Amino acid sequence: MEGQEMWMRLSTFMFVISIFDRLKSEFFPAVAYLLRVTGISKLFDRKIDITFSEFIGTDYWKTSRAYQLLEAYLGPKSERAAKRMKGQLPKYSKKLSFTLADFEDIVDVFQGIGIQWYLHKYESKSKYVPERRELRLRFDRKHRETIMTSYLDHVLKEGKTIMVQNRRIQLYSNNPAKDMYEYGNKLWSHGVFDHPVTFKHLAMDPKKKQEIIEDLITFSKGKDYYAELGKPWKRGYLLYGPPGTGKSSMVAAMSNLLDYDVYDIELTAVKNNSELRKLLQNTTDKCIIAIEDIDCSLNLTGKRKKGKKKKKKSDEDSDSDSGSDSDSDDEKSKVTLSGLLNFIDGLWSACGKERIIVFTTNHVDKLDPALIRRGRMDKHIEMSYCCFEGFKVLAKNYLRLDSHELFETIRSLIGEVQMTPADVAEHLMPKTVDRNPEKCLEDLIRALENKKEETGKKQEAKEDEQKKEEAKEEEIAEAKEEEETREEAEEKEEAKAEAEEEAESSGAEEEAAFDH
Repeated sequence: MEGQEMWMRLSTFMFVISIFDRLKSEFFPAVAYLLRVTGISKLFDRKIDITFSEFIGTDYWKTSRAYQLLEAYLGPKSERAAKRMKGQLPKYSKKLSFTLADFEDIVDVFQGIGIQWYLHKYESKSKYVPERRELRLRFDRKHRETIMTSYLDHVLKEGKTIMVQNRRIQLYSNNPAKDMYEYGNKLWSHGVFDHPVTFKHLAMDPKKKQEIIEDLITFSKGKDYYAELGKPWKRGYLLYGPPGTGKSSMVAAMSNLLDYDVYDIELTAVKNNSELRKLLQNTTDKCIIAIEDIDCSLNLTGKRKKGKKKKKKSDEDSDSDSGSDSDSDDEKSKVTLSGLLNFIDGLWSACGKERIIVFTTNHVDKLDPALIRRGRMDKHIEMSYCCFEGFKVLAKNYLRLDSHELFETIRSLIGEVQMTPADVAEHLMPKTVDRNPEKCLEDLIRALENKKEETGKKQEAKEDEQKKEEAKEEEIAEAKEEEETREEAEEKEEAKAEAEEEAESSGAEEEAAFDH
């Protein structure tokens, strides 16, 4: 009896479950649809959704900047809270990054408010269109103002900070205009910049080095200061000195100090001023724009060549940014001095923030003064020959030596000769398996002595040449004096002869008159 009663109850329960399942599949969706169409459901739904698409509009090959920042922000939170994640090592990142797996959600908390993030994926129905994702933000409508202002600003700033911390410094180089098609119509090619040099490796006077470091750090923190001044947030540095004095290493050290990308511009590959402006527009903030050996890149003296054919006066006097310099071929660069000046501090130079422009040159006297004046090249840094303080830096880096008995000998020699830091470093480089520091120092001393002897011989030869020049000038002066004396004597003889002829002529006339 009891078993029969149990079976009856169980069958009743199963019947109720089947009825409920049928209502759920047939009746409830219809009711939900009716509520949604009539708008009644909105009266009971207090949630707000915001969607951030992976791509910009219908351009499925250009990732949204907002999506990248949100993904970076949610990465660390996914590591701590998500059940399913995707791990990857981005090409230009320092470490592994983790993101939400498809159809996964996590809860973020901001000022005590619970906020839900969900990653949705749409499968592609065409082989020409990639699959796309979107991040959905869901929150209670009573927190609308806080989320739309404070929270989203916080998310974007934190995401940008995380991306900067994880990324690796990039080195960009402009593609030649004539071969742009081969580079996919891209203005820049780039790769990871792994140059290990820092300011501690530079062979410079420590005081001068510290001055440069403080100047750079002050600039990087000067956002509000430049805004108050009403000036674009940029600064120019001119590095000048003989080859081998560390100008390129200085650029790399600047980049590593500030964690800035480097854009290396080859001016001879730039077609004209308009293309130079496009290159500037396509650089990022927080970067160094370097033009090396600018005195060798183009004719930047400000003087225009004369064409083979005469042009109108208006064309000759024009100093516009069109920059058509005379009769140069189409393949040659037509970047002009005025175009480069506009690039440095014209209106377009203010289209980015936190930029450093660096020129390097071996011959600063060859550059047009308008190009390197203060306001364009704000700080001039002379990269000179190696001094004793610079040698001590190199000895520390290459030999791990702070002092040695041979240092005094090197001090006296290095003050008498001109040797670049590159040459000093080469002699300090260990060339034996045992890496004996003393042998390296002795090698440097021999090189300095040879350089001193060679310099002495050159000086003697120069003095001899100067003496020969002076002797030759004396000979020329004596010969000139003799010539002048001879000419003066001849003039006197000619004057005497003319006087005698005149006397004879006047005597003959008097005789003729007397006879008459």
